Parts: sequence; structure tokens; C-alpha cells
Amino acid sequence: MSRYEKDAFGTVELPDEVLYGVQTRRSADNLSFSGRTLAAYPGFIAALSEVKRAAARANERAGHLPRALAQAIERACDEVRLGCHDGQFIVDPFHGGGGIGSNMNMNEVVANLANEMLDGQIGEYAPVHPADHVNASQSTSDACHTALRIAVVRDGKKLLAELARLIQAMETKRSELAEVPTITRTCMQDGMPDTLGTMFGGYAHGLKRRTERLAVSVESLNAVNLGGTVIGSGVGAPDAYRERVLGVLQEVTGLRLRHREDLYDAAQNIDDLAAVSAELALLSSVLIKIAKDLRLLSSGPEAGFGELRLPAVQAGSSFFPGKINPVVPETLVQCGLQVIGLDRTVQGALEHGELNLNVWEGFAGFNVLDMIGMLERASGKFTDLCVIGIEANNARCQELSRTFIPAVVALKEKHGYSQVGQWLKEKSKDEVRAIYEREVGRG
Repeated sequence: MSRYEKDAFGTVELPDEVLYGVQTRRSADNLSFSGRTLAAYPGFIAALSEVKRAAARANERAGHLPRALAQAIERACDEVRLGCHDGQFIVDPFHGGGGIGSNMNMNEVVANLANEMLDGQIGEYAPVHPADHVNASQSTSDACHTALRIAVVRDGKKLLAELARLIQAMETKRSELAEVPTITRTCMQDGMPDTLGTMFGGYAHGLKRRTERLAVSVESLNAVNLGGTVIGSGVGAPDAYRERVLGVLQEVTGLRLRHREDLYDAAQNIDDLAAVSAELALLSSVLIKIAKDLRLLSSGPEAGFGELRLPAVQAGSSFFPGKINPVVPETLVQCGLQVIGLDRTVQGALEHGELNLNVWEGFAGFNVLDMIGMLERASGKFTDLCVIGIEANNARCQELSRTFIPAVVALKEKHGYSQVGQWLKEKSKDEVRAIYEREVGRG
């Protein structure tokens, strides 16, 4: 069975049971290219439903929305927040138009749910109308702006929790390997002796620094522009609503939200999202470095560095029997490279904002959500399937710690750079080693 909905561009046929309407259908038909829908972003759907719920409550308290309609909208929003209707969100998240398709998809779903609760018919939009009631006192640019930031804040906290586990695993490994001597390398050449533990300690501190910076940038997204409507002026939102809506949104979300210092700035500039993206890219660069190090240190088993043994999680080759590859670190490297690529996309969205409104904000925000989600999943697997189970190849590490360059370093500490340099010029390696064994007393 079908129903028909009309707008200024004609009539659209829709299945009777769907909760979205003509505006959603047109956006899905005209603007889809990514192969994804909003249903892939349940955190954003939940956050936007909370924005709509807060707006309904604030409009009701301000005397601009009848209580019965406001309560029906709130109940409908709560169903959406719980994920009961994610399949109804069919708009491509990367559509043009500054996010209006996402906003109208939510408005139509909520309106139809609310009307069902009030014994109305889906598609009739009475007594609850998507634009007049669900979207009352809002615009796409402040409703979706706010929802995107709520979603990033929540997902960002999940990523930070995963990174805390990874840091703890690195610190544990530092302690476990603190007494395992090996050789260090600079410019991919032999360096001075040290322990494996110090390298893992460096990893832990590098990740701590990056997570601290990431946490600051994520926290900044608690500053939102709800009530600013299109360009930050607040035109179309009554004063009584604007005075109430942020406090109500705090009630609904449980977040410590605040208004941006200048709502005109918020409409024009998305550098707060771009800052989170940049931090995610820097974090990815650090993770890539760590993952590549582990690949090198575990290379072998006979012709490589061979200082570490990584957990074997699956067969490494369809050609070499018994070959085990560092597939988990390699997965993290690819994740990091993908995130770095998406960061360039986000920075481009910032740069391409024009005049009074950055219409690419949704494009940037959904890419940031993708970056966070990928890093959360990849770092969690890296912790559980790789770092926790790393073991030292003690025999190989002992062998490397007793090689020639560490002997030279020990002699330099006793006789100075110039003297040891002269010996290396005049004497054979065996003669220099004999001096080391005689004077330093290490075999």
C-alpha cells in the first residue's frame, strides 16, 4: 500500500508504513552518492532527537507550543533516541544543502510518530507538523550543528577510554620489559644499549600527550549555537525560547553544554570540529609510528630484528606454511592513514565555508565521527590482540646488547670521543673489542 505526499515540486509516492515524508524522499533520491545513510550514525540520530525534544520542551515552557503537542513530540523523540526507528533515516549524510535533508528526515519521522500517538495519520502532518512544530524556533544550521557536536563529544569519550586502555597496556609492558637489555638504533644504525622497557615508556607518554590534547579539543565542542537559528542572529526563535533552550538541552542530554561566545562566529566557522580532526590526525601519526616500530622489532623470525614476539592471531600467508605476519599493527597503520586522509577533507570543509554560513559543516562532522569510530575500533584491537600479549626474545636482545657499537659507546665514556675515534681509525674491530673487554670488563 502507498500514500502520496505533495510539496511545491509535485507529488511523491511513499510506502504507507514509512515514517519519513516527501522532503526526506527527495533528498535521498536527489543527493545520495556515498552509499551510506544516516542510519550508519545512530549517535547523531540520538543527539538530534534530543535537540528536537529540548526544543519542544523549551517552546512549550515559553508558551509557543501547546502542551499536548510538545509532550507527543517528546515521546516520539525518546523512541528515536532509543534507536527504535534508525532504519527510517535514509538520507545520505553527505548530501548538499547544508544538512537540510538530515534535519527534515528527523522532523518528518518525529512528526509522524507524534501524530500516531495523537490518533492522527502518517503523512497527514496534523496535529503535529514537521516544520511548524517539530522544527519550531530552529533552523537546520543550529539544530544539526548542536547535534553533531553532542555526537562527537560522546563518541570522543569512548575513544579516549580505549586510548586509556592502550596507554595502560604500554605502561604494563614497560614494567615487564624494564630489565631486558637490547640495542637502540638511530638513523636505522646501531646505537647505545638500553632496555626494551624504555621504548614502551616512550610510547605511553607520547600517547598520553596526544590524548590530553584530544580531550581538550573534544571538550570545546560542548559550546553550541542552539537558538542562533540560521546565521547566529536568532531570528525566528522567540526570546523566551532562546532563554530556556540551552538549559533544557542540558536536562535532556546530561551534558555540560554552553553557548558559543559569538553565535555568528559559530555559523560561519567550524574550526572547533577541524581542531578535533587535526588532533585525531596527530594521534594517528603517533599510532602509525608505534605500529611500524613493532613490525620492525618483531621482524624475522631468522633474518629480521627479532627482538619482540607479537601474538599470533591468524595465518599470515596463503603461500608460506606457518608464516605469521604482524597483521594487527598493519591494520592500525591503515586506519591511521585513512584518518589522516579524512582530516584533509575536514580541513577543506573549513576552508570552503563562505560568508555567513558554512554549509559543509555536516560533511566535516560526519567525517570526524568516522575518524573517531575507526580509531576506537582499531586501537581496541591493537591493545587486546597485540600489545597485551607482546613478549621479548630474551636471547636475541642479549645478543644485540653485546654488539660492537655498545662497546664503542662504553669506551667513549671512559676515554673520550677523540681517543676512541683514533683507535677505530688505526686498529681492527677485534683489537678495539679487546680493549673494551680488558678495560670495561664485559664479555
